[in-house]
Amino acid sequence: ATMKSIAAILALASTAAAFTPQTQPTSGTALSERLSSLDPSIGVTEPLGLYDPLGWLDPSKDPASGFATYHANFERRRAVERKHGRIAMAAVVGMLFHNADIEFPGYLSKELGIRFSDVPNGMNGLFSLPLAGLTQIVFAIGFVELAIWPASDYSGDYGTGYGRPFVPNVLEGDELKYKLDMEINQGRAAMMGIMGALVGEAVTGQTLAEQVASNNLGLFSTLFE
Repeated sequence: ATMKSIAAILALASTAAAFTPQTQPTSGTALSERLSSLDPSIGVTEPLGLYDPLGWLDPSKDPASGFATYHANFERRRAVERKHGRIAMAAVVGMLFHNADIEFPGYLSKELGIRFSDVPNGMNGLFSLPLAGLTQIVFAIGFVELAIWPASDYSGDYGTGYGRPFVPNVLEGDELKYKLDMEINQGRAAMMGIMGALVGEAVTGQTLAEQVASNNLGLFSTLFE
């Protein structure tokens, strides 16, 4: 089961790699100024190219064109896409850790005698939390959304840097474009990945780890035989 779990993680990693932006020549003029995270060219990479499945870049097809400008529509949708992608990436990592039975030590609620390890994997874990715990989560999310990283800031830059300690956290030119492309595309892959895991669990009644252990992976079952 351990080897199957490792194989599943590697398969997920290789799938996500398909969304990693390919290096493309970029005009020096376009990168002479600091690239905005709201630039429409962000995320336009091979193999998907321009990702606009509903055709909303055409104002005549955009359902919101009657009450907002194209620029306002794009800014908000790009900000929502980026934020949902970030949440989905964290969710996928958390799902993999939890399905591998890696949990925090100690108690989730000492009063109720609930340890972190008592919380089941998958969607059932949410419904096993005490009401007070769920309330804390909702309030924490609301506080972050309104006060710390406000949803009204469409840039997605909350001053936290790029996770590189002891060196300047400023990216420019090709490196900045590459990182912004990677974030958008990996976020898209993560959104599909976590949704696929949730749908798979709802259909089979098994968590990801249980599906891998029982080789109940539908079309992908032959990969782990």
